[in-house]
Amino acid sequence: MNNRIIVIGGGASGMMAAGTAAECGKNVMLVEQNKVLGKKLLITGKGRCNITNACDEVEDLLCNVVTNKRFLYSAFYTFDNHSTIDFFENHGVKTKVERGARVFPVSDKSSDVAAALRRYMTDNNVEIVTDRVDEICAEDGAITGVMCKRRGFVPCAAVILATGGISYPVTGSTGDGYTFAENLGHTITPLRPSLVPVTVAQSVEELSGLSLKNIAIDVKNSKGKSIYRDFGEMMFAHFGLTGPVILSASAHMKDTDTERYTLYLDLKPALDPKQLDDRLLRDFSKNMNKDLINGLDALLPKALIPFIVELSGIFPHKKINSVTSDERKRLAELLKNIKFDITGLCSSEQAIITSGGISVKEINPSTMESKKIRGLFFAGEIIDVDALTGGFNLQIAFSTGRLAGISC
Repeated sequence: MNNRIIVIGGGASGMMAAGTAAECGKNVMLVEQNKVLGKKLLITGKGRCNITNACDEVEDLLCNVVTNKRFLYSAFYTFDNHSTIDFFENHGVKTKVERGARVFPVSDKSSDVAAALRRYMTDNNVEIVTDRVDEICAEDGAITGVMCKRRGFVPCAAVILATGGISYPVTGSTGDGYTFAENLGHTITPLRPSLVPVTVAQSVEELSGLSLKNIAIDVKNSKGKSIYRDFGEMMFAHFGLTGPVILSASAHMKDTDTERYTLYLDLKPALDPKQLDDRLLRDFSKNMNKDLINGLDALLPKALIPFIVELSGIFPHKKINSVTSDERKRLAELLKNIKFDITGLCSSEQAIITSGGISVKEINPSTMESKKIRGLFFAGEIIDVDALTGGFNLQIAFSTGRLAGISC
């Protein structure tokens, strides 16, 4: 019987799965249609690659998983974030921890991460093939091989499907894996972009490029229930809002076709309303003879001031010594509660990950093996699991890839 294992997909999960299976003594072939392995990995973290998160416990990892977190218990306990850090340190990638416990290579080069995974495979004699898989073949409920565009039929005992989602299709994530799985009887849950910028009803084009730090957001659904709160950084774009807290918020906006979401922005979360009013009083006392629009420089970024003053309804060239106490309090309330109506999520081309995928009900969480086809395993973004920003999605890729590689 042919004992070859074929891994389809040369991304983070595929390379980890291939190297692991080969390290366990298996004959492994990795098939990737791109000439460059880890193409998406190379652009993560703006080219720096946020490898994982340095949170203390596996439970902390699970708390940052948005979809089907219970499915990942075995994968995370088999290969957790500390195992990931150790793995890369042992393969020549020194790491560092930054804000939010995000783990990066000391070199700030994602290419070092991809190179370490490639070395891991070559050191364990993985055969790396540049080809396109057209079909995964099975008979009597078991894997028999794959049909490649150039090589034709290649027999094997097992397949690890790690083709990624539909985000960043320019990297090769074209959704082929979903078709392969569906043809073998698997259910694909609805696919949607996640960790993606959002569009808003308000005109914010004049603020495009403005970055805000130390702000807080509160996202509510149409019933007024808070579905996500966060503190950190965001940025305005010509179409709407982006940046770390916005991307994470998007993972919780799962029904933008039928549900209406509203985002409330607090520009001064460290100050309660009374403290903020006192701060305004102090600033106003120093700028009594200035126009309002020229007297807020110490409180707000210059580019944001016209936008805020317009929202307040106060005449921008009103002298500060003429601003009433009611107007001042209204301005303070606004700074704590700027409303943005979310009109939708940006497309998968701008998404970091895909939400949805192969139903976890049809995958054994202890092995990553299909419950429908013997010898078919899954790893990475193709599975219906996703998490917040901060290294958690790459950790899912490494953990599921490791478990699939061990199991097969």
